[in-house]
Amino acid sequence: MINDYHQAVVGLLGEPRHVFANHGAWQPVEESIGTSLPQDYKDLIDAYAPVQVNGHLFLEHPANEFYELRTWIDETVEDFQETDWEAGFSCPGYEKSGPSFGGHGGMIPLACTDRSEYIFLAPGIDSGQWRILSCGRDWNDFYEHHMEFSEWLYRYLTGEDMFEPGQGVFYPGPVRLESLPIAAGDPQSEWFGPDRGI
Repeated sequence: MINDYHQAVVGLLGEPRHVFANHGAWQPVEESIGTSLPQDYKDLIDAYAPVQVNGHLFLEHPANEFYELRTWIDETVEDFQETDWEAGFSCPGYEKSGPSFGGHGGMIPLACTDRSEYIFLAPGIDSGQWRILSCGRDWNDFYEHHMEFSEWLYRYLTGEDMFEPGQGVFYPGPVRLESLPIAAGDPQSEWFGPDRGI
């Protein structure tokens, strides 16, 4: 039983890099989307982003002027808003209205992969607590996760199906991390988390 998923993620990813320490860039993002983002999400983004994890998962950072998190959120919301949601979609909490993105009551994108998989922050239906909704390459199906981002990320890194059933990705050995550019011509660097003995 894991009591602290934030520390469990740090145990997989290794020493935080804090590329944008003391940046103060969350306020403009939260003003833009109209709500405060969960602290555990912001803490992990501050610790490691901008980074690509295990060759798939992208974590963007709000202080990265080369490609801001806010820009990615806006572009992703626009893409999903323009999607024609056909009958038969599955989206917990949005069954009657259809999926809603951005703005009051809409889903807010948190991260994505190079396999067109996305996770979103969504308002709770009854409890008022945030929840995570994920979708795989078939955007008509969303899956609900009642957990914080740190737990979601831990489970993703350990190979559980965290986007859609049957699509978990697990790589034995240490987690591989690759830097994302923060300026034009920025060289890419690669490093690894601690040895997991797997």
